[in-house]
Amino acid sequence: MQLTKDGKLKHFLTIEGLPPLLLEEILDRAQQFISLPNKSQVQAPILRGKTVMNLFFENSTRTRTTFELAAKRLSADLINLDIRNSATTKGESLLDTIRTIEAMGCDMFVVRHSSSGAAHFIARYCAPHISVLNAGDGRHAHPTQAMLDMLTIRQHKGDFTPLKVAIVGDIKHSRVARSQIHALTTLCAGEIRLVAPKTLMPFGIEDMGVNVYNDIEEGIKGVDVIIMLRLQHERMNTALLPSVREYYARYGLTEERLSLAKADAIVMHPGPVNRGVEIDSRVADGPQSVILQQVSNGIAVRMAVMSMVIGSHAQGTGDANVS
Repeated sequence: MQLTKDGKLKHFLTIEGLPPLLLEEILDRAQQFISLPNKSQVQAPILRGKTVMNLFFENSTRTRTTFELAAKRLSADLINLDIRNSATTKGESLLDTIRTIEAMGCDMFVVRHSSSGAAHFIARYCAPHISVLNAGDGRHAHPTQAMLDMLTIRQHKGDFTPLKVAIVGDIKHSRVARSQIHALTTLCAGEIRLVAPKTLMPFGIEDMGVNVYNDIEEGIKGVDVIIMLRLQHERMNTALLPSVREYYARYGLTEERLSLAKADAIVMHPGPVNRGVEIDSRVADGPQSVILQQVSNGIAVRMAVMSMVIGSHAQGTGDANVS
């Protein structure tokens, strides 16, 4: 349901199933936005006359703020739904809430929800003229985060083909990790390594074409990119770790461990960063860290995706199921 009949991006719900050329188009367009002066970005008329509704049913700082900035730089009218005062807290169904918001004349929904599949549900049942962007749904997907990560990697490393990438941390509960794996696979990364304790590694994850490590020293040895993930305590139903202190002792990224990677390896983190839990402050603030660059790239990637889905409306709105 993500693509129009002629292959244009109608919704952006997941990276899974999207063609490599489409991911490359997102990256290329985002890089073009980065090259524009700030004044030009603010005045870009691409979404002028369009209304973007931020539907954040789950807390967020970075993602929500960068989507807001992206919409404003494309000249859109932006509305943030105050979930604390929305009718869903009074018993109204999600579908009824969507129908009510549609009646306000919106063109795009940016959806963040704690339930996996919520963005797909909204995309399936919303009005045909509305595009839905997934800003994170449960443990399922966070496609724009993965794409800003891919943009950051490409800016530093160029070609994905020779790269060894290690994703370290709470793989089991991370929607970011799943989207990163799909993106890296689609862009033909040389090797994808997942590093985590057994209790935080999903069963059967090897089927996604990754190599699994339970030892961080082995997992990051000789890699080009290290992506650290935070512990998703809010999604853990039971105690999966003896203690945060022990987790840091066994899996925290320190300067000593970083030295096992390639000398020019970059360190990434989708945020928020828990210093002294998954990463040492000297690494997070060190010369190999590109964490703040990821945040900046988030605005450009979200501008790129927003401009592409709006462009699809001029090409037709028929659906092609790719997810």
